[in-house]
Amino acid sequence: MLINIRNSLNKNKFNSVNIYCQDESRFGLITKQKRVLTLQGIKPIGKYKHSYKYLWLWGSFSPITGDAHYMISDGVSKNAFMAYLEDLSLYNPKELKILIIDNAAFHSTKEVQLPENIILIPIPPYCPELNPAEKMWQWFKTKVSMKIYKSLDELEDKLTHLIKLGDKQKVKNITAYQYLINNYYSVFN
Repeated sequence: MLINIRNSLNKNKFNSVNIYCQDESRFGLITKQKRVLTLQGIKPIGKYKHSYKYLWLWGSFSPITGDAHYMISDGVSKNAFMAYLEDLSLYNPKELKILIIDNAAFHSTKEVQLPENIILIPIPPYCPELNPAEKMWQWFKTKVSMKIYKSLDELEDKLTHLIKLGDKQKVKNITAYQYLINNYYSVFN
């Protein structure tokens, strides 16, 4: 697949090629709990808030360059996915983006015109471990866990702060799965 992309690449349109791993994750006002260390026999104590208000964080992460692109929305749908792809296509528009996606129903683009600089490659069904974006969500969720957020605006501010903390080196460290790196450099180097 990557060799076909390289062969069909029009050098006049694109300056570079990059792989991105895309996914979306739900973050809510319900307190995300995690394991904590305590003395043996001592039950951990923490504050808890139960609420059904959520935000969705969309993200694409490059294991090659460490670039990341985000969008926050109030839900997931085919229209939201298409809006995300349009926004991503404007980020470094002279770059051909090979986007690895999962098989969520709203990722279906049969009747939709994709942006010219985006190619979608789905991972096999029921294989989230193949998508490094899942590891990025783990990093985000450990940073928001065990905390109470009073409103979605406060949660959004925290997510925006975390996005700024996720520099290129951190993205590369988390998402650089060897099979992606090897395949990319075997074709595009």
